[in-house]
Amino acid sequence: MTTSFVDFQHVYLAYEGSDDFAVEDISLQTGQGEFIAIVGPSGCGKSTFMKLATGLSKPSRGSIAIDGAPVTGPLKIVGMAFQAPTLLPWRTTLENVLLPLEIVEPYRSNFKRDKKLYIERALALLKTVGLDGYADKFPWQLSGGMQQRASICRALIHEPKMLLLDEPFGALDAFTREELWCVLRDLWSARRFNVILVTHDLREAAFLADTIYVMSKRPGRIVARKENPLPRPRDLEVTYSDQFTALVHELREHIGRVRNT
Repeated sequence: MTTSFVDFQHVYLAYEGSDDFAVEDISLQTGQGEFIAIVGPSGCGKSTFMKLATGLSKPSRGSIAIDGAPVTGPLKIVGMAFQAPTLLPWRTTLENVLLPLEIVEPYRSNFKRDKKLYIERALALLKTVGLDGYADKFPWQLSGGMQQRASICRALIHEPKMLLLDEPFGALDAFTREELWCVLRDLWSARRFNVILVTHDLREAAFLADTIYVMSKRPGRIVARKENPLPRPRDLEVTYSDQFTALVHELREHIGRVRNT
């Protein structure tokens, strides 16, 4: 790869007070606009990888660069969404989506001046994810899937170069989960920001990602890298194809070997 957006070079991390590594010898490069997924057993270091990628944790050894610059602290060019939407219950959907612009520079300084522009941006995002008409609703008035859509909008409102997703659809029913796969697919197709998706769902990884990485048990290492052979654009019909099933089975075999090691 001539131009790497995410560049991990032999990264190790041991948390303070521990002599054991949470992750070890992670080397990984992604291209501009690439969508990657990281899968592995519970406790393998997937969330630790996310903290390293955002600058929330510093490696004990090795180096990390994002968008061509060394990571020395928390990054402003990323958006994050988690399994729990964590919307503030006293704020409307629109107010929750706008929250990053109120607290993160350089938007915070200009929020009052540019508020009308930011509201227009937020309403456009909400419409894109199917929440048109729900801007004035509170979280308790939304379904779980709707709350997660709002959470993704909040992660994207400041137009980040990279979106990090930590089990974002894990708490949802299968039908809603697949709906949101398509929402995320369409957002990524339109904007081509980089995505790192951490998931236990191998079907989710196979449907969404360009490249899938399998991590070992703790200490987490990359034990397999699989380029997704499924052509884009993908719709849900592909999940019933032999090629899709073969990819999921291959990933499952990697996970099985990890668990038996």
